[in-house]
Amino acid sequence: MTLSWRHEACCGTARAGTLLTAHGEVQTPVFMPVGTAGTVKAMTADAVRSTGARMVLGNTYHLMLRPGAERVGRLGGLHKMMDWHGPILTDSGGYQVMSLNELRKLDEDGVTFRSHVDGSYHRLTPERSIEIQHLLDADVTMCFDECTSYPATHEVAAKSMRLSMRWAKRSRDAFVQREGYGLFGIVQGSTFEDLRAESVQALTDIGFEGYAIGGLAVGEGQEEMFRTLDFTMPLMPKDKPRYLMGVGTPSDLIGAVARGVDMFDCVIPTRSGRTARAYTSTGVLNMNNARHAEDLSPLDPECDCPACTKHSRAYIHHLFKAGEMLGPMLLTWHNIRYYQHLMAQLREAIIAGTYAETTAAIMAKWVEGPQAQAPAAPKPPRVKKTPHLADKEAPV
Repeated sequence: MTLSWRHEACCGTARAGTLLTAHGEVQTPVFMPVGTAGTVKAMTADAVRSTGARMVLGNTYHLMLRPGAERVGRLGGLHKMMDWHGPILTDSGGYQVMSLNELRKLDEDGVTFRSHVDGSYHRLTPERSIEIQHLLDADVTMCFDECTSYPATHEVAAKSMRLSMRWAKRSRDAFVQREGYGLFGIVQGSTFEDLRAESVQALTDIGFEGYAIGGLAVGEGQEEMFRTLDFTMPLMPKDKPRYLMGVGTPSDLIGAVARGVDMFDCVIPTRSGRTARAYTSTGVLNMNNARHAEDLSPLDPECDCPACTKHSRAYIHHLFKAGEMLGPMLLTWHNIRYYQHLMAQLREAIIAGTYAETTAAIMAKWVEGPQAQAPAAPKPPRVKKTPHLADKEAPV
């Protein structure tokens, strides 16, 4: 049996379930720490596991350049190489390649690009991307796609989306079915409702083990992201996992889970940990600020990570001021633990039928930083016939 998702509870449009993979089960909603080059930065695999994380993300683009997909395969796959026994999702490399701008050339077949590492030329096609992810032994493989830049005109977004749909079919044809493994299609279409509907229809006609929402968190802002989710999520298959790529802040997660998203990844908790930003139950803290210099209180009294149970705010402040690597390590550990605890709270609230009340209480405690802005509630789906792909202009 290929990878699957089991629905267990819902509260409004928020869903709780379990993802069943070759390397174990993962309760959803789930946040996946990003292990770009075969490691979650500043963390050992044991440390990542201790946060409650059960699934991580690997990056096709970076791993194909260093150490190379074939080498990872010879070393027994990404699980063995990085000592991660749970499931791994790999992105297709499309986002990174498309962001190279002048270093890449796009055509119908794929993308030729120059490595940011040494300037060498490489070629990525849907078939090669799927092959690389197979060599990495990813439980969840992502279709190769073009991540549409933002802002984009309707014409540009339509052309980009339809190319991604053709690449999705080629990705599906190239994927090798194995028990517990699966391929996710990626919905594109920028922030245009008709294009998102067309993309969903094209992908469901092909058929995938899961569906991702791509092309968001690329500069459109939270309000526009939620507006796009409001008209996209009701169109997506209800019996398959839904993954919002590259998202996000805690308030992003709360708002997206409320709209029916099951899976997330983002560099925010790890990158913030390396730059002295701590996500806590009362908001965001900048540990470089002088006010923490003699503060003996824990980073977050509600957190059970080593940074909070063994050290003071004053000590963590000192580590960053002294340039000690332990500072980023402890704060990364804490931020990932905070994210995992938040997702566990959201799951428990869905099962208990108290999602709105629980998330309101969580957000009411955010008194500092950008988290203080509560996410907008999802709009009820409109009663409207969804346009079928056949009613639209055919992909060109």
